[in-house]
Amino acid sequence: MGYRLAVTVCAFGLCSFPAHSQQADDPPPAQTPQATSTQEPEDARDRVFYSTETEHIKPLATKFVRNVFMDQKDIWTSPLRIHSVEDAIPWIAVGGATAALIASDHWTSRQLPNTVDQVSISKDVSQLGAGYTVIPIAAGFYIGGAFAHNEKARETGVLGAEAIVDAVIVGEVLKLATQRQRPLDGNGNGRFFAGGSSFPSGHSAVSWALASVVAHEYNKNVFYPIAAYGLASLVSLSRLSGQQHFASDVVAGSAMGWFIGRYVFKTHVDHSIHHRPESKLSQLRPQSVMPQFDSDMRGVVLSWGH
Repeated sequence: MGYRLAVTVCAFGLCSFPAHSQQADDPPPAQTPQATSTQEPEDARDRVFYSTETEHIKPLATKFVRNVFMDQKDIWTSPLRIHSVEDAIPWIAVGGATAALIASDHWTSRQLPNTVDQVSISKDVSQLGAGYTVIPIAAGFYIGGAFAHNEKARETGVLGAEAIVDAVIVGEVLKLATQRQRPLDGNGNGRFFAGGSSFPSGHSAVSWALASVVAHEYNKNVFYPIAAYGLASLVSLSRLSGQQHFASDVVAGSAMGWFIGRYVFKTHVDHSIHHRPESKLSQLRPQSVMPQFDSDMRGVVLSWGH
Protein backbone atom coordinates (compact mmCIF):
# COMPACT_ATOMS: atom_id res chain seq x y z
CA MET A 1 0.00 0.00 0.00
CA GLY A 2 1.48 3.28 -1.04
CA TYR A 3 1.90 6.49 0.87
CA ARG A 4 1.17 9.83 -0.75
CA LEU A 5 2.56 13.17 0.19
CA ALA A 6 1.18 16.39 -1.29
CA VAL A 7 3.45 19.41 -1.42
CA THR A 8 2.69 22.86 -2.77
CA VAL A 9 6.25 23.48 -3.92
CA CYS A 10 8.27 20.66 -5.49
CA ALA A 11 12.02 20.94 -5.08
CA PHE A 12 12.92 17.29 -5.44
CA GLY A 13 15.97 16.38 -7.57
CA LEU A 14 17.34 12.99 -8.55
CA CYS A 15 20.87 12.56 -9.82
CA SER A 16 22.06 9.83 -12.13
CA PHE A 17 25.58 9.17 -13.27
CA PRO A 18 26.45 7.40 -16.52
CA ALA A 19 28.62 4.34 -16.18
CA HIS A 20 30.94 2.58 -18.59
CA SER A 21 29.86 -0.79 -17.27
CA GLN A 22 27.12 -2.49 -15.33
CA GLN A 23 26.45 -1.18 -11.85
CA ALA A 24 26.18 -3.47 -8.84
CA ASP A 25 22.74 -2.17 -7.82
CA ASP A 26 21.16 -2.34 -11.28
CA PRO A 27 18.54 -5.02 -11.95
CA PRO A 28 19.79 -8.19 -13.62
CA PRO A 29 20.03 -7.77 -17.40
CA ALA A 30 18.04 -9.94 -19.71
CA GLN A 31 19.64 -13.25 -20.52
CA THR A 32 21.32 -13.16 -23.91
CA PRO A 33 23.46 -16.30 -24.17
CA GLN A 34 24.58 -15.64 -27.74
CA ALA A 35 24.92 -12.45 -29.71
CA THR A 36 23.14 -12.39 -33.06
CA SER A 37 24.43 -10.86 -36.24
CA THR A 38 22.16 -7.85 -35.76
CA GLN A 39 23.11 -7.22 -32.14
CA GLU A 40 26.72 -7.05 -31.08
CA PRO A 41 27.63 -7.86 -27.44
CA GLU A 42 28.10 -4.83 -25.22
CA ASP A 43 31.60 -5.87 -24.33
CA ALA A 44 33.91 -8.55 -25.71
CA ARG A 45 35.12 -9.61 -22.27
CA ASP A 46 33.50 -12.44 -20.33
CA ARG A 47 31.96 -10.50 -17.47
CA VAL A 48 31.62 -13.21 -14.85
CA PHE A 49 33.80 -16.08 -16.05
CA TYR A 50 30.72 -18.33 -15.92
CA SER A 51 30.56 -18.00 -12.15
CA THR A 52 27.79 -20.62 -12.03
CA GLU A 53 30.29 -23.35 -12.84
CA THR A 54 33.93 -24.17 -12.17
CA GLU A 55 36.02 -23.91 -15.31
CA HIS A 56 39.13 -25.77 -16.36
CA ILE A 57 42.43 -23.92 -16.15
CA LYS A 58 43.01 -23.35 -19.88
CA PRO A 59 39.75 -21.55 -20.80
CA LEU A 60 39.83 -19.66 -17.53
CA ALA A 61 43.41 -18.49 -18.16
CA THR A 62 42.55 -17.48 -21.73
CA LYS A 63 39.66 -15.33 -20.55
CA PHE A 64 41.78 -13.92 -17.75
CA VAL A 65 44.56 -12.77 -20.08
CA ARG A 66 42.09 -11.27 -22.56
CA ASN A 67 40.25 -9.40 -19.82
CA VAL A 68 43.45 -8.01 -18.31
CA PHE A 69 44.46 -6.75 -21.76
CA MET A 70 41.10 -4.98 -22.16
CA ASP A 71 41.32 -3.65 -18.59
CA GLN A 72 44.67 -2.06 -19.36
CA LYS A 73 43.28 -0.41 -22.45
CA ASP A 74 40.44 1.11 -20.42
CA ILE A 75 42.68 2.13 -17.52
CA TRP A 76 45.30 3.93 -19.60
CA THR A 77 42.71 5.70 -21.76
CA SER A 78 40.48 6.68 -18.83
CA PRO A 79 41.72 10.32 -18.80
CA LEU A 80 40.30 10.68 -22.32
CA ARG A 81 36.84 9.90 -20.95
CA ILE A 82 36.72 12.88 -18.58
CA HIS A 83 33.81 14.94 -19.88
CA SER A 84 32.57 16.80 -16.82
CA VAL A 85 33.65 18.31 -13.51
CA GLU A 86 32.19 15.28 -11.71
CA ASP A 87 34.39 12.97 -13.78
CA ALA A 88 37.45 15.07 -12.95
CA ILE A 89 36.90 15.28 -9.18
CA PRO A 90 38.64 11.98 -8.30
CA TRP A 91 41.62 12.86 -10.49
CA ILE A 92 41.89 16.34 -8.97
CA ALA A 93 41.53 15.04 -5.39
CA VAL A 94 44.12 12.26 -5.72
CA GLY A 95 46.48 14.34 -7.84
CA GLY A 96 46.29 17.31 -5.48
CA ALA A 97 46.84 15.18 -2.38
CA THR A 98 49.79 13.40 -3.99
CA ALA A 99 51.40 16.66 -5.10
CA ALA A 100 51.02 18.17 -1.64
CA LEU A 101 52.58 15.10 -0.03
CA ILE A 102 55.48 15.04 -2.49
CA ALA A 103 56.32 18.58 -1.42
CA SER A 104 56.43 17.51 2.24
CA ASP A 105 57.77 13.94 1.90
CA HIS A 106 61.28 14.76 3.09
CA TRP A 107 59.92 16.29 6.30
CA THR A 108 57.20 13.66 6.84
CA SER A 109 59.58 10.71 6.55
CA ARG A 110 61.60 12.05 9.49
CA GLN A 111 58.73 12.52 11.93
CA LEU A 112 58.68 8.87 13.02
CA PRO A 113 61.29 7.55 15.48
CA ASN A 114 62.68 5.30 12.71
CA THR A 115 64.26 2.94 15.21
CA VAL A 116 65.71 -0.40 14.18
CA ASP A 117 62.77 -2.27 15.74
CA GLN A 118 60.20 -0.04 14.06
CA VAL A 119 61.72 -0.54 10.62
CA SER A 120 62.18 -4.28 11.11
CA ILE A 121 58.64 -4.93 12.37
CA SER A 122 57.16 -2.72 9.66
CA LYS A 123 58.97 -4.65 6.95
CA ASP A 124 57.59 -7.91 8.30
CA VAL A 125 54.04 -6.56 8.49
CA SER A 126 54.24 -5.14 4.97
CA GLN A 127 54.75 -8.62 3.57
CA LEU A 128 50.99 -9.06 3.96
CA GLY A 129 50.80 -6.98 0.79
CA ALA A 130 53.47 -8.87 -1.16
CA GLY A 131 52.57 -10.74 -4.31
CA TYR A 132 53.27 -14.11 -2.73
CA THR A 133 50.65 -13.27 -0.07
CA VAL A 134 47.80 -11.57 -1.94
CA ILE A 135 47.78 -13.95 -4.93
CA PRO A 136 47.31 -17.06 -2.72
CA ILE A 137 44.50 -15.20 -0.93
CA ALA A 138 42.71 -14.60 -4.23
CA ALA A 139 43.35 -18.20 -5.27
CA GLY A 140 41.97 -19.35 -1.93
CA PHE A 141 38.68 -17.58 -2.62
CA TYR A 142 38.35 -19.34 -5.97
CA ILE A 143 39.41 -22.79 -4.78
CA GLY A 144 37.32 -22.54 -1.62
CA GLY A 145 34.34 -21.38 -3.66
CA ALA A 146 34.80 -24.30 -6.07
CA PHE A 147 34.77 -26.87 -3.27
CA ALA A 148 31.89 -25.20 -1.45
CA HIS A 149 29.94 -24.43 -4.66
CA ASN A 150 29.95 -20.77 -3.66
CA GLU A 151 29.57 -18.63 -6.77
CA LYS A 152 30.40 -15.34 -5.06
CA ALA A 153 33.64 -16.70 -3.59
CA ARG A 154 34.71 -17.96 -7.02
CA GLU A 155 33.93 -14.58 -8.54
CA THR A 156 35.87 -12.83 -5.76
CA GLY A 157 38.90 -15.02 -6.42
CA VAL A 158 38.96 -14.40 -10.16
CA LEU A 159 38.20 -10.69 -10.01
CA GLY A 160 40.60 -10.22 -7.08
CA ALA A 161 43.41 -11.83 -9.08
CA GLU A 162 42.54 -9.71 -12.11
CA ALA A 163 42.62 -6.52 -10.04
CA ILE A 164 45.98 -7.52 -8.55
CA VAL A 165 47.52 -8.13 -11.98
CA ASP A 166 46.10 -4.84 -13.29
CA ALA A 167 47.55 -2.98 -10.30
CA VAL A 168 50.96 -4.62 -10.72
CA ILE A 169 51.14 -3.69 -14.41
CA VAL A 170 50.11 -0.07 -13.85
CA GLY A 171 52.39 0.26 -10.83
CA GLU A 172 55.46 -1.14 -12.61
CA VAL A 173 54.94 1.11 -15.62
CA LEU A 174 54.73 4.17 -13.35
CA LYS A 175 57.81 3.06 -11.43
CA LEU A 176 59.79 2.84 -14.67
CA ALA A 177 58.45 6.21 -15.80
CA THR A 178 59.14 8.12 -12.57
CA GLN A 179 62.24 6.27 -11.25
CA ARG A 180 61.93 7.85 -7.83
CA GLN A 181 64.48 7.06 -5.14
CA ARG A 182 63.32 5.43 -1.90
CA PRO A 183 63.69 7.17 1.50
CA LEU A 184 66.95 5.36 2.25
CA ASP A 185 68.46 6.06 -1.19
CA GLY A 186 70.70 9.02 -1.96
CA ASN A 187 70.13 12.03 0.25
CA GLY A 188 66.65 10.88 1.28
CA ASN A 189 64.81 13.56 -0.70
CA GLY A 190 63.11 11.08 -3.00
CA ARG A 191 64.45 12.44 -6.25
CA PHE A 192 62.56 11.50 -9.40
CA PHE A 193 64.22 10.15 -12.57
CA ALA A 194 67.16 8.94 -10.51
CA GLY A 195 66.94 5.21 -11.14
CA GLY A 196 64.72 4.36 -8.16
CA SER A 197 61.49 2.40 -7.83
CA SER A 198 59.58 4.13 -5.05
CA PHE A 199 56.59 5.73 -6.81
CA PRO A 200 53.96 4.41 -6.41
CA SER A 201 53.94 1.83 -3.62
CA GLY A 202 53.31 -1.56 -5.21
CA HIS A 203 52.40 -3.26 -1.93
CA SER A 204 49.77 -0.58 -1.28
CA ALA A 205 48.39 -0.84 -4.80
CA VAL A 206 47.85 -4.62 -4.81
CA SER A 207 46.57 -4.65 -1.22
CA TRP A 208 43.94 -2.02 -1.95
CA ALA A 209 43.03 -3.59 -5.31
CA LEU A 210 42.18 -6.90 -3.63
CA ALA A 211 40.55 -5.17 -0.65
CA SER A 212 38.37 -3.13 -2.98
CA VAL A 213 37.09 -6.23 -4.78
CA VAL A 214 36.41 -8.07 -1.50
CA ALA A 215 34.66 -5.05 0.02
CA HIS A 216 32.45 -4.56 -3.04
CA GLU A 217 31.62 -8.26 -3.24
CA TYR A 218 30.72 -8.64 0.44
CA ASN A 219 29.18 -5.26 1.21
CA LYS A 220 26.06 -6.56 2.95
CA ASN A 221 28.00 -7.11 6.18
CA VAL A 222 30.06 -4.09 7.21
CA PHE A 223 32.62 -6.37 8.87
CA TYR A 224 34.07 -7.51 5.55
CA PRO A 225 34.81 -4.03 4.11
CA ILE A 226 36.24 -2.93 7.46
CA ALA A 227 38.48 -6.00 7.66
CA ALA A 228 39.60 -5.73 4.03
CA TYR A 229 40.34 -2.01 4.15
CA GLY A 230 41.86 -2.32 7.62
CA LEU A 231 44.44 -4.85 6.41
CA ALA A 232 45.17 -2.79 3.31
CA SER A 233 45.69 0.30 5.48
CA LEU A 234 48.02 -1.65 7.77
CA VAL A 235 50.13 -2.71 4.79
CA SER A 236 50.25 0.84 3.44
CA LEU A 237 51.25 2.39 6.76
CA SER A 238 53.89 -0.28 7.30
CA ARG A 239 55.53 0.66 3.99
CA LEU A 240 55.84 4.21 5.31
CA SER A 241 57.05 3.28 8.80
CA GLY A 242 59.41 0.70 7.30
CA GLN A 243 61.11 3.51 5.31
CA GLN A 244 60.38 1.73 2.06
CA HIS A 245 58.19 4.50 0.66
CA PHE A 246 57.25 8.12 1.14
CA ALA A 247 53.73 9.17 2.14
CA SER A 248 52.95 10.28 -1.43
CA ASP A 249 53.98 6.87 -2.77
CA VAL A 250 51.62 5.16 -0.35
CA VAL A 251 48.66 7.46 -1.02
CA ALA A 252 49.07 7.25 -4.80
CA GLY A 253 49.40 3.46 -4.72
CA SER A 254 46.44 3.01 -2.37
CA ALA A 255 44.14 5.24 -4.43
CA MET A 256 45.23 3.57 -7.65
CA GLY A 257 44.59 0.10 -6.21
CA TRP A 258 41.16 1.00 -4.86
CA PHE A 259 39.96 2.48 -8.14
CA ILE A 260 41.31 -0.47 -10.12
CA GLY A 261 39.52 -2.93 -7.82
CA ARG A 262 36.30 -0.95 -8.10
CA TYR A 263 36.61 -0.81 -11.88
CA VAL A 264 37.21 -4.57 -12.19
CA PHE A 265 34.26 -5.36 -9.94
CA LYS A 266 31.81 -3.04 -11.67
CA THR A 267 32.91 -4.24 -15.10
CA HIS A 268 32.49 -7.95 -14.40
CA VAL A 269 30.00 -8.25 -11.55
CA ASP A 270 27.37 -10.97 -12.00
CA HIS A 271 24.01 -9.57 -10.90
CA SER A 272 22.52 -13.04 -10.48
CA ILE A 273 24.65 -13.68 -7.37
CA HIS A 274 24.35 -10.18 -5.91
CA HIS A 275 20.90 -9.83 -4.43
CA ARG A 276 21.40 -6.48 -2.77
CA PRO A 277 18.71 -4.68 -0.80
CA GLU A 278 17.77 -1.19 -1.89
CA SER A 279 19.73 1.50 -0.12
CA LYS A 280 17.91 3.69 2.39
CA LEU A 281 18.57 6.74 0.22
CA SER A 282 17.03 5.13 -2.86
CA GLN A 283 13.82 4.49 -0.90
CA LEU A 284 13.26 8.26 -0.89
CA ARG A 285 12.79 8.17 -4.65
CA PRO A 286 9.07 8.55 -5.53
CA GLN A 287 7.47 5.93 -7.75
CA SER A 288 5.23 8.51 -9.38
CA VAL A 289 4.87 12.26 -9.63
CA MET A 290 1.47 13.67 -10.62
CA PRO A 291 -0.26 17.06 -10.50
CA GLN A 292 -3.26 17.41 -8.21
CA PHE A 293 -5.82 20.19 -8.47
CA ASP A 294 -8.67 20.54 -6.04
CA SER A 295 -10.46 23.16 -3.98
CA ASP A 296 -8.02 22.91 -1.07
CA MET A 297 -4.64 22.46 -2.67
CA ARG A 298 -2.94 23.00 -5.95
CA GLY A 299 0.41 21.32 -6.08
CA VAL A 300 2.33 18.17 -6.85
CA VAL A 301 1.78 14.69 -5.42
CA LEU A 302 4.72 12.37 -4.84
CA SER A 303 3.72 8.75 -4.37
CA TRP A 304 5.86 6.12 -2.62
CA GLY A 305 4.92 2.45 -2.85
CA HIS A 306 6.18 -0.81 -1.35
